[in-house]
Amino acid sequence: MTIVNDQEIVAFIEKLAETGSNYRMDEMEDLYTDDLGFLVLAVDGGIKRFSKSEMFEEFRSRRDAGEKALSTEKRILHIEKQGSDATAILYRRMSDRAAPAFYELRLKRVSGSWKVAGETVLPWPELDTITGFLPPREH
Repeated sequence: MTIVNDQEIVAFIEKLAETGSNYRMDEMEDLYTDDLGFLVLAVDGGIKRFSKSEMFEEFRSRRDAGEKALSTEKRILHIEKQGSDATAILYRRMSDRAAPAFYELRLKRVSGSWKVAGETVLPWPELDTITGFLPPREH
């Protein structure tokens, strides 16, 4: 496993945000694997899974309704690459009317190009409340 600032992956993420935020559906098609799994934390604490076609339908419907483009605001926080797989962690905010989100992109190299095989979207944490994922040591 290699932790990298891989410029090819950074450029892919830039293209992904620009393409998706502007609802360019034909271009988006080439950026995702057919078996995409899009996972979102639901308000009941469960996980909702959306397929590629379900996610694309939401974007298509926003485009067709004349919704304005989404923001491309993001910060790439971490990239790890392992062979033809990679994971990128991002801060992402799609609008000043939308809450910021923690994005995990699961990428796969297919025929020489990166594609999104999965996304997980969680609420962005209040950083001042983070104490760690393990409890403090007792000894």
